[in-house]
Amino acid sequence: MTSMRISQLAERSGVPATTLRFYESAGLLPADRTPSGYRLYGEDAIDRLAFIGAAKHLGLPLEEIGGLLQVWEAGACKEVKADLRPRIAARLAEAEARAAELAAFTASLHGALAHLDALPDRSSRCDPECGFLSPAPTADGGQRVDVVLAPGRRPAGEGAERWRTASVACSLTGAGQHERTVQWREAVDGAMRTPVPEGLRLTLPVERTAKVAELAAAEQHCCPFFDFRLHLDGSFLHLEVRAPADGAALLADLFGPTA
Repeated sequence: MTSMRISQLAERSGVPATTLRFYESAGLLPADRTPSGYRLYGEDAIDRLAFIGAAKHLGLPLEEIGGLLQVWEAGACKEVKADLRPRIAARLAEAEARAAELAAFTASLHGALAHLDALPDRSSRCDPECGFLSPAPTADGGQRVDVVLAPGRRPAGEGAERWRTASVACSLTGAGQHERTVQWREAVDGAMRTPVPEGLRLTLPVERTAKVAELAAAEQHCCPFFDFRLHLDGSFLHLEVRAPADGAALLADLFGPTA
């Protein structure tokens, strides 16, 4: 059977060597060793990496991909299908919930913009009477606009939020990870920073809301251990980002120190 060194596998698969080593440490990609310690992979590693990549594209965390790989290795196609279907259905439900949150958030922004446009231009200073510094009233008469972006977030009292127990690993690698980091740093540049339990609050101009919401939604697909909460407060956007203890270092790498 043909054997490849890690550099050859990286070239043929398009997966960086650093990611291949991470997959090995996570138990997803076994490797043989030469007497001198070099990793060796068979041709089957190409198909295995394609399967891992397809599962990641579906938003499956690495711990679930590991279980699915065991079925893929030992079972027939119908068994893989039976194992995969409920996992996809769960991800679909989460994606639809996030889409509903973003749709509500978008409606709130449209309402706030319409409210702003309807206000008369005044030469005097703004005061509570004019409502300029407040978001438009919601359907129930409230003023606050809050959006929470977290995978499978449950209402209070229904158990632990899933971001606290999600696998602390980012599915983005290489150029993709670097590009996302650059996007976040541009989006939160100049933010006022306030530590919060398990994370950080970033206060930004409200004009950055759309970009921040877009990035937060994208981040849920690759880093489900992050919890994002967006609060519109007049001319300000408060973004709270939290992570479990094991993800604190990754949170600091992306958004800066929390203290």
